[in-house]
This record gives sequence, C-alpha cells and structure tokens, in this order.
Amino acid sequence: MVKKLMQKNLSNELPISAWLPLTKKEALKRGWEELDIVLVTGDAYIDHPAFGSAVIGRIIESYGLRVALIAQPNWQDDLRDFKKFGTPKYFFGVTAGNMDSMVNKYTASKRMRSVDAYTPGGATNFRPDYAAIEYTKILKKLFPQTPVVLGGIEASLRRVTHYDYWQDKLMPNILSSSKADMLIYGMGEQPLRDILTLLKKGVPFDSLKTIKQTAFIQEARKELPKNKKWEDYELASHEDCLKDKLKFARNFKYVETESNKQFAKRLSQKIGNSRLVINPPYQVMTEREVEASFDLPYTRLPHPKYKKRGAIPAYDMIKFSVNMHRGCFGGCSFCTISAHQGKLIASRSQKSILKEVEAITALPDFKGYLSDLGGPSANMYQMKGIDPKICDRCSAPSCIYPSVCGNLDTNPMQMIEIYKQVNQHPKIKKAFVSSGLRYDLMFNKRSKNPKHDEEYVEQLVTHHVSGRLKVAPEHTEKHVLDIMRKPSFELFHTFKEKFDEICYRKGLKQEIIPYFISSHPACEPQDMASLAAKTKELGYRLEQVQDFTPTPMTVATVIYYSGFHPYTLKKVKTAISFDEKTKQRKFFFWYKKENKNFIKNSLAKMKRLDLNQILFGQ
Repeated sequence: MVKKLMQKNLSNELPISAWLPLTKKEALKRGWEELDIVLVTGDAYIDHPAFGSAVIGRIIESYGLRVALIAQPNWQDDLRDFKKFGTPKYFFGVTAGNMDSMVNKYTASKRMRSVDAYTPGGATNFRPDYAAIEYTKILKKLFPQTPVVLGGIEASLRRVTHYDYWQDKLMPNILSSSKADMLIYGMGEQPLRDILTLLKKGVPFDSLKTIKQTAFIQEARKELPKNKKWEDYELASHEDCLKDKLKFARNFKYVETESNKQFAKRLSQKIGNSRLVINPPYQVMTEREVEASFDLPYTRLPHPKYKKRGAIPAYDMIKFSVNMHRGCFGGCSFCTISAHQGKLIASRSQKSILKEVEAITALPDFKGYLSDLGGPSANMYQMKGIDPKICDRCSAPSCIYPSVCGNLDTNPMQMIEIYKQVNQHPKIKKAFVSSGLRYDLMFNKRSKNPKHDEEYVEQLVTHHVSGRLKVAPEHTEKHVLDIMRKPSFELFHTFKEKFDEICYRKGLKQEIIPYFISSHPACEPQDMASLAAKTKELGYRLEQVQDFTPTPMTVATVIYYSGFHPYTLKKVKTAISFDEKTKQRKFFFWYKKENKNFIKNSLAKMKRLDLNQILFGQ
C-alpha cells in the first residue's frame, strides 16, 4: 500500500499506520493495548533507513512484535511522554539519536549550536545533555523492573572509561552512569536480531549474557559467563585510569584493536565493586544482512506530526541520497566511523541500490537530482581483502595508512558500473558523489588496476560533481598527517592536477574545496603557518575552519587528554587552551586584515620570513 501511494506522489494520503506509532492513539488504531518494545530517541522520528531508530523499529516490527517510538520526549515536565505507552513486555530501547548529544548541541569552543539538524525547524531545546543517560535514568525511576537497552553512537562510543571534552574529565562507562541493563555497540542489527529471536522463544532477558556486540555490568567477584570460543582480556580499571593517564591511553589500544578484529577477545573492566563486560563484535555483515535493513517498508518521510513545525535539516540533507555501503577502513585518528560502523566494508548489491534509487524517484518533491551516491567514504564500495584469511588475522586500525595494504582489492569497477546504471535511469538528471572521498585509493601505487583507477576519476569528475567537490586532506604537514593516519599532502596535489586536467579537457567549470583541521594533536602554530602558505600557493583562500573536537573513542582524543599516543606511549604535544586554539585558527584566515599583524609577528618569532613572503609578499 505504501509503495502504491508513494508512486502516485501523494504523500498526504499515506495513512498514519504507515509509520510506527508515536502516540497511544496511533498504537490503539493498530489494536495494540500493550507493546512489546518501546524505543526512546533524541531525534525526531524520520521513517528512513538513514535514521537509526527507524531501522531498529522496523526490524522489531518485522519480527511480528508491537513496537512504538517516543521521539524527543520532554524530560523537564511531569514525564508524561515517557509514561504514555505504559510498561512494554520486553524492554525499553534508548538512543540519544544519530549523533552524540554533546557533539550535536555544542561546538568545539563549547558554545551552544544555533541549529539541531535532527529537530523540526532546527530547534535546539528538544534534547538534554547526555541524552542516553538522562532518558535511561527517567525510565529506571518510572519502570524499575523493566530492562533498558542502550544503543546508538552515544552509547557505543562511551562504552568504556572515556574522556568527556565538555566536562573535561574521565567518565565511567555509560552503563554505570545510566544504570541501563544492556548496551548494544556498533551497528545494532545483528545483536538485535539474536536478542529478539531468543526473547520470542521465552529466554529471560537476564540470561542474555553471551550475545555478541553487547555489554553489561555484573558484580566484580562473579565469574564471567562461560563461552569456550572467546578469549578474555582485562583492561585497566576505571579507578586506575583516573590515577594514571598512561594506563588510560594503553587501554584504548586494546579497545580499538579488538574492535577491528574479525575474531576478537571479550573485554572486561572493573569499576568499583562491579565489572563491565564487553562481548566481542560480530563478523562483518553479509550483503544479504545489510540489504535486509534497507528493504524494510519505510515511508522515507518524517512523521506527519512535524508538518507544521518546519523542515528537519538532516532529513533535507539525505532524503535524495543513497548509502551504498557501511564501514570505513581509513582509520583516521580523529574519526569515529570505524569505531561504530566497523573497519571492514559491508556493501549492498547493485540490485538493492537501484531499488532504492527507484523509490527516491517516486518521492513527491524529487526533481531528478541525487544529492549523494556514496557511503561513510565515497569510494570504498565493494572493496575488501583479496585473501579473507589474511583479514581474519589482521588487527591494524587502517587498511590504507601508512600505505594501501597489498591484500586490499581497490578495483573501482563495481562503483563505476553503479554510477553508470544510475545515470541511465530515465528520472535521474544527475547523481552527485558528496561523501568523503579517499583520493589515496585512486592513486594507489600497489593497484593492480591502474587503468580502472583512471576510469573512475574520469567518471567521477565528468559526471558526479555538483560544481564543487569537497575533499579532506586535513593537513599539509607530514608529522601531523602521520598522527591523523592520513596520506601525504602530495597526493592531494596529484588529485587536484588530475581533476583540473579533466575539467579543462571537458570544458567543466568545477573546483575542489579542501577541508583542514586546526589544533589537532601534534599540530603547532608553525604547522598552521605552513598550511596557510601551501594552500595559498595552490590558489586557496580557505573559507571554513574545523577546529579539532575531542570525541570519545578516538586516538586523537586519547592523545588530547593523556598527552600520550596510545600505540607508542610517546608524548605528543597538543593545543589545549582556548588561546592556543584561537591562534592556530587565525592562520586559516591569513588574508583577513584583523589577522595580518598577528601572523606577521608570529612568523617573525618563528624565523619563517619565507612564509611571510609567500603570504604577504614581504
């Protein structure tokens, strides 16, 4: 029914039952007096495969279970939003939303953001700080006997002792802080399906202690649940981490290493008289498993209740985009994608992707332009190990740093074929590639398919750029790029030359917009001065600035807090104070009159008159 109405471009005619229930009235219309599971989310409810709560809700529904959502509940009144569905049969599921609530609400300078992209009208007052913790505490107070399961990126990346930038201190694992009963980390489909299967069979929730990719708290004196297939590793305790920054840094190496393995160890960490237990992750999702999440009966639209409250910025950004794969093997030190989605790539089939393209063309306001045909990284679709057994033994955080792994198949032909197939669709005028692009994959010296690499760049630049192609070199200086796990800036030069050559040959007026980070660990003012000079020589006046923001579960954040690199345990200097960060940021805007004297004086102190000459001709 949903599909037929969508094809008519009559979204207003969709019955309310096309969405999962948001109110008691909507649940009763389905004949549901009692619910099996209630999901609480910090985001508005958008019934689309790019939004985690919709995916989880639709999976639960596919098991024949009664599920409803509480979206952006009011946590400051009489808590009626939390009470409206009563006690669910199995559990409450809680997520802060598609982003960590603190990253969502605050800038790198700890100021409140002016827009919440996941709220109608961009309003900023619809979720609390540390939303997953706040929601769980409320549920535990109202429904003390009902299990609460945490999920989503906020819970996932705060599953062990972690540094919190906004409070500027180490925080315990989120299970201890919230008193939730279970945490699902990473992409939650695999553990959720096993949990639902067992619950439907009558297995008590308290017995679900050996589900992969879950975490829970138990008494420290108790033995770990038995599983002969798993090895165990005990991390330094939370109390030890509070006393010793080196121990905290060392912990991260094991957390990241085990997260990247196909066959990982079970981790545990003492906290007071309790013990955190983190079961190993599942192996990378199969094509069929990934597609199962995309093929559920989404309306692909926000719930009708938001119609009069304004547009939802995050939805407007992705509603005409297609996610072709999950995961990222880049392993960038400042990025959380691989920590949450995994290092290995899980791709969809061409058939599944084209099916979604067809669904998008049926949306009421589609004008023929796909905003993105990509993924976490634009050009990793269908890339995987040539010999899977080598990948099974590997625990490296990146497959492409310091160089592209010889066992990685980087052949882009399947991507090229998808691009061409989408371009041939009669309702598609143009499909842009807007996701982050790894140009080091296009100029891989170990590539067995250099002609295909050339063909990919030609196809991309000729047919899939919207006028400005955004790429992220992140920095220009080698020692900073090494800490970032990013390739040499020379590769950006190579890519830009190729890009410009194709545009000139094809008569295209297009440009590359590079993104850079200031104040990243290992970056000092002289490095920002060099960045300014090198980008000026390439003809750039940088318009946007990204100051490094420490977020849980990244190498860079561990360095920022502890001062040590978690893998080498060597000291790394980092800009910490607001003054240090501001000074670094000024070099981005060397061309602004108000920054000129500061930069000239700084360069004089650095004895870098050569850079002064490049920037100011003096």
